[in-house]
Amino acid sequence: MNESLLLDADLRESALLLMASGRLRIENDPEHYRAALKDHQALAEFFGTELNWTLEVHEVAGVIRLHKRRSDVPADRGPRLVRDRKPLAGTLVMILICLACEQLWRRPRMGVRELMQAIAQVCAAESTDGRLPRFPVVASQEVSKKEARRNRQSLADALKILVAEGTITVDADLDRALADEAGDLVVTASRDRLATKFSSLSPTLLQLDDLPPDQHTAALSADSLLDHETAFSAPTLEQRRLNAVRRLVDDPATDPLDDPTDTTAYLHTLTGRERALNVVAALGLAATVRRDWWQVTDPSGHASDIDFPHGRRTERQAALALLATLPGRDDPAAPLTLTDIADLFTQLRARQPRWAASYDRMTTLARAAAGELTSAGLLKADPDTPSHWWPTPGVHLWRVRVHQPDPPPTPKTPLPDQPDAAEPAGGPHPPHNPSPGDHA
Repeated sequence: MNESLLLDADLRESALLLMASGRLRIENDPEHYRAALKDHQALAEFFGTELNWTLEVHEVAGVIRLHKRRSDVPADRGPRLVRDRKPLAGTLVMILICLACEQLWRRPRMGVRELMQAIAQVCAAESTDGRLPRFPVVASQEVSKKEARRNRQSLADALKILVAEGTITVDADLDRALADEAGDLVVTASRDRLATKFSSLSPTLLQLDDLPPDQHTAALSADSLLDHETAFSAPTLEQRRLNAVRRLVDDPATDPLDDPTDTTAYLHTLTGRERALNVVAALGLAATVRRDWWQVTDPSGHASDIDFPHGRRTERQAALALLATLPGRDDPAAPLTLTDIADLFTQLRARQPRWAASYDRMTTLARAAAGELTSAGLLKADPDTPSHWWPTPGVHLWRVRVHQPDPPPTPKTPLPDQPDAAEPAGGPHPPHNPSPGDHA
């Protein structure tokens, strides 16, 4: 087996940014774009050899794309809406992104009302066969104002995603233009950027219609039609290596035993462990290794938007409070229910009444805390039972401590013949109500 490649330290940040978003744009991050462009061959060789990910340089379009391929795509990945909480884009928004790109490829500059009308016509022609959803954008006897408004908002969400990734530009506020049926603005697309969006083989050539839905991801992640034909056979040693290393650099945590073979797990072999650690170190990542768990973090913060455990939001404090109890349970591997977590937080608030006062229902806070730990790889949602989570071995790698400041000194009692002791500058100290999420 070939030895793992080293990556120049000057390219690490560019590589991590490419892994996080899949692209570097010249107008958005010129420093890292130029660094990646200068040594793109070294980057391409590293990603191709260690991860079998393709790096493409589109200098005319001013963008460098990293095509990340995984047959086990995490369910929480994908384009996110440009909103405060940034939820994942729904099915309708994803369809509208594709239809908008199709129309803008034909006419790179058009009004948003023209774009809406063109998309609505395509949907109307295909909706009778169930190929596309209905997309009415104007209220009528058959279409309620609520449905029409929801469709226009979905188009606004789709166009915002395209604006955020640099594929299109608009000359006015999308929300205002699409809130009114008579609103309008100009949408301008870059054909060079549109051409970079293609990342898989043609669905028609792959014959996805003849495959069950659970095999679509494996087919779309194939590099060639020949690979597609063998995508569903037993994995080779090379495929096992790629699956393991991709998870290490792309996920916050990895189960080394999740290897669909009867042989020794790849990360348990001497060669596999050494090569995986070399790749992680080459990218500047930090790995904490147990026999049953690998936890990987990015000290630079470039490769991921996960910032756990930092932050003093109530949801983050609740997640830390929950994490503090998980290793000490009678059975640390036993599943957690929403009720279990809510009961824990109820007990915490009984001891500290001012904590989480904005939450009337503890189940809402419990779900948010479980989501925080799930994103960090410390809990795993049960796919078969809603509101159930399984703790991962990663919970044993954390120790949460509550920091409580020392109480203010008791003022000395003045002697009868002396004036009262002066208060410190700024008046008396207010009482401190420690939060359960305070940590070292």
